[in-house]
Amino acid sequence: MVRGVVTRFVAAAGVTAAAVAMAIGLMPVSAGAAPKPPPSPTAVQISGTGVTGKLVVQQSDQPRLFATLLEEINWLATAKPQTGAPAANKLGPKYTATVLIKNSPTQVYDLYPLASGGPRAHRAARQPGDRKTTDGWFYGRLTMSETLRACGVPLKPKLDVVGGGIGGGVGQDINIDQVDPVAGLNHFLNEMRQIFLLNGAVLVVILFGLAGIAFLIRRKV
Repeated sequence: MVRGVVTRFVAAAGVTAAAVAMAIGLMPVSAGAAPKPPPSPTAVQISGTGVTGKLVVQQSDQPRLFATLLEEINWLATAKPQTGAPAANKLGPKYTATVLIKNSPTQVYDLYPLASGGPRAHRAARQPGDRKTTDGWFYGRLTMSETLRACGVPLKPKLDVVGGGIGGGVGQDINIDQVDPVAGLNHFLNEMRQIFLLNGAVLVVILFGLAGIAFLIRRKV
């Protein structure tokens, strides 16, 4: 009897050991050996017409503006070309945006915010670090001009690009203390009062007109 108990115990131990070994074999590689995600961009450098010196937007210094600028160009890395090359005399001034990771260039794009028919972007086939992709032209975002202007590129403001005016503060750190809700409310009430007065005057004119027409009709009858 004791021998049977021992035999069953040894068999159970063997099955348990086999299960543990199988589980260990199926376990994923430890976190230390897992592949690390690629590093994120830390800055974008802009050069081109009218830009003097190095114009660099750092993520650490201007995170909001950096995110806005990166949003303008980051999608170009994997996008399929959308259009053919426009005529050179239709492109306008060129600005080159270079995406940096700790001062090392990783992506380069040519931007044409004032191109005829809307902003354009160009991705060269050869990218930094001997990385190759397809040469392609793209329709840029309508906000390209104002985003570049907010970064310091000497472009004329285009406040009608986005409702409310992207040029009124894209990427800028606005101090909430500068916003006066009382003044805004007073301005709104003043505008509404003017609208009501104008509507009232129009209504009076219409009533007088109807009364005159009715008087003329009555006289003829």
